[in-house]
Amino acid sequence: MKIRSKLAWTYIILLIIGIITISAYSILTIRSFLLDEGIEQFERDALSMSLAASSFDDNALFDDKITRLAQLSKYEIAVYNNEGYRFLTFPDYAFEDVMEVLSTNLLQKLEQQDGSPIIENSEQSEKLVAYVDLGRSNNQAQYLRISQDKSQYYAAVASIRHIIYAGMIFSIGAVIIVSFLFARYMAAPIMKLDEAANDISRGNLDREIDLNRNDEFGTLADSLNHMARTLRADNDKLKRLNEKQSQFFADITHEVRNPLHTISGAMEMLELEQLPAEKKKQYMATAQKQIKRVARLFEDIKTLQRYDFDESFINREPFDLKMIVDEVETVYYPLAEKKGLELHTKNITPCTVDADPDKIEQVLDNLVSNAIKYTLEGSIELGFNFLDGEVEVYVEDTGPGIGSEHLERLFDRFYRTDKARSRDKGGTGLGLSVVKGILKAHQSDIKVESEEGKGSRFYFKLPILNKKD
Repeated sequence: MKIRSKLAWTYIILLIIGIITISAYSILTIRSFLLDEGIEQFERDALSMSLAASSFDDNALFDDKITRLAQLSKYEIAVYNNEGYRFLTFPDYAFEDVMEVLSTNLLQKLEQQDGSPIIENSEQSEKLVAYVDLGRSNNQAQYLRISQDKSQYYAAVASIRHIIYAGMIFSIGAVIIVSFLFARYMAAPIMKLDEAANDISRGNLDREIDLNRNDEFGTLADSLNHMARTLRADNDKLKRLNEKQSQFFADITHEVRNPLHTISGAMEMLELEQLPAEKKKQYMATAQKQIKRVARLFEDIKTLQRYDFDESFINREPFDLKMIVDEVETVYYPLAEKKGLELHTKNITPCTVDADPDKIEQVLDNLVSNAIKYTLEGSIELGFNFLDGEVEVYVEDTGPGIGSEHLERLFDRFYRTDKARSRDKGGTGLGLSVVKGILKAHQSDIKVESEEGKGSRFYFKLPILNKKD
């Protein structure tokens, strides 16, 4: 059974029980009320009739007057003399089973009542009975017995019962209709949420649930929408990671295959018996260069892997950043000069930072070597900018610059702006990724500003422990 049907029948059963209970209680309450009101009226009528009967003269018309009184009042009347004997009844059939002589006990009670009627209302009896002592009377009558069927008092209850039953049937019909509508209203969001959850589980992460409700269903719908957005974002992230991983394996395969082909070709040439010594030397140098390239490639991969998985990737210690810059300048100044480039420093002053000196040297080594590699003419500047407790280290060149479409992926592994020319220059495609990994391990980041035809500027920041002017 569906939840909508369960809700509907639950409401129907509960409300029907409530309606029947209320209706039955109402009928019993009205019945009791009418009987109580009837008894009070019966008592008043008994007093009135006793006064009337005591005032009748004792003559030949007495019986007619008593009969007319009974007919007008619609009560059953029996008249007893002072000794308790019955001598007059109307109608006669109503007193066939009634005693003809009043009991001594009843007579004593009537004397004690001092004119007030004695009401008998037995649950076993179908009649309501009153006995009245007439006291001083103008006739032979001393006691009066008045009775009436209780059904007279319940006649109104029957009409009221029909009204209540009609209202009950109408209410039950309305309850059934309203219950099914309410159950449908309550079940609709559940069915919508179930449908949406099934869609999401099948991979439809673009599904949005719009219930437009401010209750718990609306909150649940918002939670499912948030879950779908989170899953969608995670799914997109996984897709990008998968694409990057696939590209990574494709690139590393390509990067290794090219030098291996070169090495294989060089080895085949070296096997030729008539190969001149000069050519042998050239092929040996080519093979060694490619071997170094492969070794450098795997060293870079190892560095990136340590960044991904090793929390102790860096070993911090205080050191003078100027000394690292001086060493890098000493190493690369001859290479820049040989290429006709000017390598100079600016604002390089002693300053102590807390970092891994070997890793920071590797960062500068990558940045300066890239600048020399891709700059055809002009200069390369390595310098410091001091800002609020930090030193900004930058490498600026006058090279060809980098297009804006490449800046976002510039630090991705194996990403090259020009793959063919980059391989010609002997790069592994991992240098900038290594730089980014090292600096992230230092809670820093590498930034780049570049424009095609106007050179590039790479920079990062480190906190200063102290600075010497």
